[in-house]
Amino acid sequence: MDEPRHNLSPAFWVAALALTFTFSLSCQSGCQSEKSRDPSPSTTTPSTGKESALIPRSVLFGNPQKASARISPNGKWLSFLAPVDGILNVWVGPADNLDAAKPVTDDKTRDIRGHSWAYTGNHILYSQDKKGDENWHVYATNVETGETKDLTPVENVHARILDVSQKFPNELLVGLNDRIPQLHDVYRVNIETGERKLIQENQGVAAYVTDDDFQIRFAFTFTPDGGQVLLKPKTASETGEGAEWDEFMKAGPEDAMTTGPAGFDKTGNVLYVQDSRDRDTGALFAIDLSTGEKTLVAENPRADVGEMLVHPTEKTIQAVGFTYSRREWTILDDSIRADLDYLATVEDGELIVTSRTLDDQFWTVAFLLDDGPLKFYLYDRAKQETRFLFSSRDDLDQYQLAKMHTPVIKSRDGLNLVSYLTLPVDSDPDGDARPAKPLALVLDVHGGPWARDDWGFNSMHQWLANRGYAVLSVNYRGSTGFGKNFTNAANGEWAGKMHDDLIDAVNWAVEQGIAQRDKVAIMGGSYGGYATLVGLTFTPDVFACGVDIVGPSSLVTLMENVPDYWAPFMPVMKIRVGDVDTDEGKAALLKCSPLTIVDRIERPLLIGQGANDPRVTQLEADQIVEAMTAKKIPVTYVLYPDEGHGFAGEQNRMSFNAVTEAFLAKHLGGQFEPIGDDFEDSSLHVPTGADSLPGLAEALPDDRQQMPAEEPAE
Repeated sequence: MDEPRHNLSPAFWVAALALTFTFSLSCQSGCQSEKSRDPSPSTTTPSTGKESALIPRSVLFGNPQKASARISPNGKWLSFLAPVDGILNVWVGPADNLDAAKPVTDDKTRDIRGHSWAYTGNHILYSQDKKGDENWHVYATNVETGETKDLTPVENVHARILDVSQKFPNELLVGLNDRIPQLHDVYRVNIETGERKLIQENQGVAAYVTDDDFQIRFAFTFTPDGGQVLLKPKTASETGEGAEWDEFMKAGPEDAMTTGPAGFDKTGNVLYVQDSRDRDTGALFAIDLSTGEKTLVAENPRADVGEMLVHPTEKTIQAVGFTYSRREWTILDDSIRADLDYLATVEDGELIVTSRTLDDQFWTVAFLLDDGPLKFYLYDRAKQETRFLFSSRDDLDQYQLAKMHTPVIKSRDGLNLVSYLTLPVDSDPDGDARPAKPLALVLDVHGGPWARDDWGFNSMHQWLANRGYAVLSVNYRGSTGFGKNFTNAANGEWAGKMHDDLIDAVNWAVEQGIAQRDKVAIMGGSYGGYATLVGLTFTPDVFACGVDIVGPSSLVTLMENVPDYWAPFMPVMKIRVGDVDTDEGKAALLKCSPLTIVDRIERPLLIGQGANDPRVTQLEADQIVEAMTAKKIPVTYVLYPDEGHGFAGEQNRMSFNAVTEAFLAKHLGGQFEPIGDDFEDSSLHVPTGADSLPGLAEALPDDRQQMPAEEPAE
């Protein structure tokens, strides 16, 4: 789901502006459905008493039964996400009686995928778009009256919450690009009335950095060479048009992904920053703004600063998470050492602190496991006791799930590729991460590329392993969290060394006796979809088949059709990907584009696309399908008219995975659950290749086997 991990500014911008893809509700946090159907006949594993039958897709990919536990700042309420008539909404109940919880939101068309508490203690904040268009609106729901107010009632803009403060519980700062599509102005918005006041007109920067007094303290932007700069106003009271700014901190392009502001302490006189300058990994530093003194707070030689535990009122950073293969906490404040030591005994999983009361007496926490759903607890610090709240899916308990292994694979040029491997339960009797005999393998490539794979429950891994496949996810070069050298090693290497890393991982799996050489599939979303297309064009003899989900087929058309609000980030894209504004740069991008060499495709391809995707537009799928069709190369094309960059709707997610499962079974030979009723209530269209998979054409009405009609603009 969306458990909050206090990430730093560079990571925020990468997530907000780059090509990061997830299956809407993160598979690693238990996105499963309330529904389940009778699977194939089961057997029972004597050692566990759990079923080893096919786990229904509805259990693995439907909406969670409950998720995202939060406690209100005043400790009065507990909130969580749960379905109402199949759509995820926010539920709220008394902190001491979760059974009395009731839904307080009433979205009937699209899941609410995350929420937080306002400092009023009586309002829930959340964002919602329409059909995946990423024109987000910010909403506030009064949990006592049930009234929901759209705080950004402006059409065709991208709104985002910028800051909240306990000093102004009835207000928040919101970014809106209503004036200039490329830039977000800063507004102060009253949660109860919706009154909106402009406090900072954006003069051409990526973002503004504010403090608890809602003062503009810094401006943050990217430089023409792909670096970044933090600017400080010469006069604290002057930040608007005509104000003068001084350079406060500058990082070159080599440090732009691993350097940036991380917030202030309570006084506002200490600025926390992540900084990789003159080092490899991004460490945490504190800068005294009155003296300029810079102090090292926390570092790790293998990993960048990741999650942070921040005191709710003092705003001191109490612990920092560093993740190489698994997360490790560095405790900075001894006052929470006993808390973390105790919580480590509650579950054998990775701890996530999801919320804290203002008096810091109660925390909601979640435990991430690799072979089970997320488990949520309420923690009483004074009593040092936990109360179990819920798990994201109770119906997973009846199935035996696979463990996730953490191999580190060497690339051909010596890089360490932190990877995650899951094997079918019955294939690895001694638990050494090597099956008794080689298996068909699915290489699951993460999006981004400036993101990473992590350890923990992963529905994709569990699903594919349950169907008989080995599953491997690789943090190829360019993945974030492993230091700037690892990230920078991907510059200009789309379809180059980034792809070599994936091929090296496949070769490793074959050499280790994990994978059958002729039974390897590649699949992924966004960059992972692009990697799939690269795999089938640049290395056509390596993969038996591929599944591309919202992946770009041409880097030229990708760069020419980015959302307006990506404009501040485009200098970084030019350095990391390529320069579409010059003839030389465009030619280089075309050489890295699968569309250019589509005639090399020899193996079966499945493509999934959302018609409203603002990042990787429908053009990317349409043009490669058209090129393949013209050359009589078989392809199956699945299109959703009500989706964007990924499949957020439960039934759309279910239907695409049903198609994917049949596709993999046909070409890799694994088990599959029949399509059944997974197409019901889905908007799925299959304009090309419906007759290529067992049961697909039969399950689709004729009008779904063509391009969907365009809907009138709202």
